Order: sequence, then structure tokens, then C-alpha cells
Amino acid sequence: MLRFLTAGESHGPELTVIIDGLPAGIPLKASEIAEGLARRQKGEGSGGRMSIEKDHAKITGGVMAGFTTGAPVSMVIPNLDFSNWRDREVAPMTVPRPGHADLAAALKHGYKDLRVGLERASARETAARVAMGVVCKKFLSQFGIVIGSHVIAIGTVQVPLIDVDDYCEIFERVERSPVRCVDEAASILMVQEIQRARNQGDTLGGSFQCVGLNIPPGLGSHVQWDRRLSTRLFAALGSIPSVKAVQFGAAVGDSVLSGSEAHDAIVIKSDTGTDTLCRKTNRAGGVEGGISNGMPLVVTATMKPISTTSKGIASVDLITREPRLTVYERSDTCAVPRACIIGEAMMAFVVADALIEKVGGDSVGEMAPRFARLTSMRLDDIHLEGAPWRFAYELDL
Repeated sequence: MLRFLTAGESHGPELTVIIDGLPAGIPLKASEIAEGLARRQKGEGSGGRMSIEKDHAKITGGVMAGFTTGAPVSMVIPNLDFSNWRDREVAPMTVPRPGHADLAAALKHGYKDLRVGLERASARETAARVAMGVVCKKFLSQFGIVIGSHVIAIGTVQVPLIDVDDYCEIFERVERSPVRCVDEAASILMVQEIQRARNQGDTLGGSFQCVGLNIPPGLGSHVQWDRRLSTRLFAALGSIPSVKAVQFGAAVGDSVLSGSEAHDAIVIKSDTGTDTLCRKTNRAGGVEGGISNGMPLVVTATMKPISTTSKGIASVDLITREPRLTVYERSDTCAVPRACIIGEAMMAFVVADALIEKVGGDSVGEMAPRFARLTSMRLDDIHLEGAPWRFAYELDL
């Protein structure tokens, strides 16, 4: 089982992440982690924190001579902003922000100040997740699996994309967009929406899509609810701060269609000399019955607007018991472009976990030949008998 834990607070000295269950033999450099962390810091709508932090991760365990050893991989990411807080008298925080963890965390843990919950609930923690995701993506790349993302909506501007032919081309183009949107005209409108919200002291939400390419069929399972690949991806993407909805493929649109319209017809393709099963569409988003079906994984996450607004939201001062507007905490105007990168990390983690579960092995070298023997979509790999059979349960009824 692959697992990871993060530790650290938003304004504490550092973030820590430990990844347990990775095989030995994954090539890994600190510079690759730094590149991934830099991607998370880009994007229109970022707040002032991104002008302070220059994220880099120090690998402190589980990697020797440039390769993972099979032991837990540990990394720390310094918080540069800690120097501005370490000797500071912190003002009491007594007005909870609707939509944030402030009130719920204080009720749960009995905190004496709302900031204690804020510090851990802050999206600053996701920097550690991105570092983890870089390692998982490097592992998946050993098997040709690619994870990418792009923005499809910010505010009222939407770019619906279903059944794209070349996701890799999209992944390249969005790296040049300030909002990680492949549509140039929509990108301009999204930037304008963000700037308008910033000028009004408000925030914006939206949607981003994470995509996994070259995913072999058979990852996940239909036999238990918690082993379904869909369950694991729902939880992983839904755990990202401000994400309130997760859908596979064209799920929302499919809900108003008939069954004969909503599903991906199966056809045989023979142009390579081998009969192969394929789909003309991918409305299911690459998962059927909780199992990957060989098509690209396409998962969309929808984010609410960030709850920290400079114009304030109606709340209550828990000390005076008087109505108060929330006090502004430095934050993004729109986190959707940056959340894409966090989404990639969480998808990479789930796919890596499912691949290790499917293939097994303690090293990449041991896993490679097993991966090569996985069942594909070739008809010759499917061994149906085409004969009648019986359940043959022996029960006393």
C-alpha cells in the first residue's frame, strides 16, 4: 500500500511529507521537485504569499545516489514567511470565516484561538502534496504513464472539453497560459474575471480537469467499495481545499441523456493487424465499475470561491458576540490555476498506488516485466469460453 503524510503549519518553520510504499529504483533529483513546486506557484489570481515563498524541497530520506531505496521518502519544504512570524505577537482571531475551517476546527478541538485551525487547514499544506506528486509522477513515467491538467472554467467563463484527441498537446500549451487554459480567447476573459474580482475585494471559483494517459486497464476493483479506482479518485481530488464537486468524464451532462446516448460504444479496431477493442468516445472518463478501462482517466474538480475576501463576509465575533465582517487574511483571488497542479499530484498518487497494487514488486526493475505482461485491450488477451455454466453453490435452503 502506498501512503503519504504531511505535517506543518502555514506560518510554521517548514512543511514535511513522508511517502511510504514506493519501490526502489525510481530516479529522482531535488531539481525535479523544485520544478514541480514552481508550477504550483504560478498563475493569475495568486496572492501575496507567492511573492514571498520560493519553494524548494530538501530530500532527507529514502533516496541515495539519485534513486529511491524502497524506504520511506521524506522531504522538507522551508516556509520563508516563518521569519516574519517567529518573534511576532499574534493578534487573537475571534471572527470565523464562513466556508473555512475556522469555526468547525475550534468546535472539534476546543481551540482557544481560531488561528490554530487556520494554520493547518491552510492550502499552504498542498505544497507538500505537490512534492509528493512529483515523486509519484516520476514513478509512473517509468511505465509511460502521463498525468496532466488544464482549467476549463473560472467564474462565468467556461471551456467545455470532452473527448479530446491530443491531451499531450493541451498539456504543453497550458503551461504558457496565465490561467492554465488551452483556449486563448477564454484565457483572456478568465484573467479579466479574476482582475475584476480582485478590484471588488472578492474571489472566484471554477473547474479544472486532471487527465491520466496510457493507463492500463484493470487498475482498481469492483469487488469492494473502497477499492474502486473511482472511489479513491473522488476522495483524493475532493480532499483539495475548496473543491466541492468531482466528476468523471461527462457525468453531469450524461445525467440528462438516455442510456443509449450516455455510454461509450465498444468497437473493434483492426488497422494494426491485431484486433483491438476501443471506444469512439470517453464519456465514462476511463473508469467502468470502479476499474480503469484503458481509456484516458478524465476527472473534473470544481472549486468554490475562496472564503477569504478583502470585502468581508457577515460573521460573528465569538468574544463580543456582536455581528462582524470577517477580517482579511492574505489569500488568492482565484486558486483554480494553481489547484490544477495539486490535482495532478493527487491523481498521480492514486494511480501509483493502484499500479503497485496491480503489479506488485519491490523495485522498478522487478515491476517492469510484470507491467509488460498486463492484459491489454487486444481481443487475444481476453479468454472467454462461450459455454454454459452453473453457479454451483451448495446451500441448504
